[in-house]
Amino acid sequence: MLKQLIPVSPTDNFPAKADDGHQPKKYRYVRKEGSCNVVFRHVPEEWLLFVTDIFTTLVEIRWRVMFLIFTLSYILSWLFFGILYWVIALAHGDTRNATIEPCMYEVRSFTAAFLFSLETQTTIGYGYRGMSENCMIAIVIVTIQDVISCFIDTFVIGIVVAKMASARKRAQAVGFSNCAVINLRDSYLCLSWRVGDFRRHHLVEGTARAQIVHSTVHVTGKMDVTYEDLVIQQRDIVLVTPATIIHRIDTGSPLYNMSLVDLRKADFELVVSFTYTDDSSGMLHQSRTSYTPDEILWGNLFQEMIRVSRRHYRVDYTLFNHTAKVLVPEVSAEEYEHKKQWRPSPRHTPRHSPRSSLRNSPTSSRCHSPRSQERSHNEKLLKPPIVTVELVNDSCPELPELSSLAEPHYQDRLTLPNDLMDLVIRNAKP
Repeated sequence: MLKQLIPVSPTDNFPAKADDGHQPKKYRYVRKEGSCNVVFRHVPEEWLLFVTDIFTTLVEIRWRVMFLIFTLSYILSWLFFGILYWVIALAHGDTRNATIEPCMYEVRSFTAAFLFSLETQTTIGYGYRGMSENCMIAIVIVTIQDVISCFIDTFVIGIVVAKMASARKRAQAVGFSNCAVINLRDSYLCLSWRVGDFRRHHLVEGTARAQIVHSTVHVTGKMDVTYEDLVIQQRDIVLVTPATIIHRIDTGSPLYNMSLVDLRKADFELVVSFTYTDDSSGMLHQSRTSYTPDEILWGNLFQEMIRVSRRHYRVDYTLFNHTAKVLVPEVSAEEYEHKKQWRPSPRHTPRHSPRSSLRNSPTSSRCHSPRSQERSHNEKLLKPPIVTVELVNDSCPELPELSSLAEPHYQDRLTLPNDLMDLVIRNAKP
């Protein structure tokens, strides 16, 4: 069966699919625990970079590898200098003739030379083996071994302390909620998530940040990773109690045109971070995590986990990841704002009361009581009369029309004689 081919351009974007038609599983850019899911290949002079920055390399490696390296460093140094002492003893003849003055006392075999090297580097003195003044080369080698021993001890202690005080271990004590939520706050759609410190030693200060990460695969195989920053309302936080980080979905937000249906079909990753200073150590740390569109709950709200007692505030961390459903429109923030603008304001809408509706209804005029009819008649009498002046001749005065008499306003007509009429006409002419 022939497959239909369509022309495409190198800039067109298509989702990658396998041979069976299913989309391959997409992995996270940043894992939930905060580590980046990135592997580097073919780095130029990679081993040289590890060697030149050996301190950082040893801090980043695992504990078992570090213990193996440090154990080998001590054993190899003892063995190396033990071989040197054994060669010196052989060259001086200490192993063949016991009557001569030796370079090193009680060093007549390789085992004794190795024990002498170990006792010298670890400053263990058993009282049997020691140095003499007969061999200057042996004295120089003992001095070099002592200096190297100090360097090894300092290096090992520094690496262990730096690894124990690593920012990764402290970052595990600051955690994020398992999911993010979208709800209404002050009549605006907002995206929010939680961050909390699980230790009693609180942080000095911290700054929250969030980015939308898009990974696009082109037809040519090229992959682009783009980042879009989210504006957070309150970025600087003192994390004494768990805080809720809020992003308002407004016109500048990447989620402004995204509804619930669009969110479920979207392909992005929300990467959030919290950079802070530890109160106990004064070191700078950063905690990270990520949320996929499936982990963003639309129409949910975090439950309250802070209670006030008589002496202090109580924080219940069992509710840290608990959410409750609330009523939230499933439309995008743009459409929701558009509907709010066309919605009539309650201040300008007329208030209809039952009394006014009864007064304005045509059937209510028939059901008026005598008292209400008398009141309406008095109101009509209180209206100011309208006076209409007409100019007529004395010989043929005109009668008022019946239609004018039937009007609800009271009108009076005044008839003027001919001489006054001529005067009015003169004054009316320009």
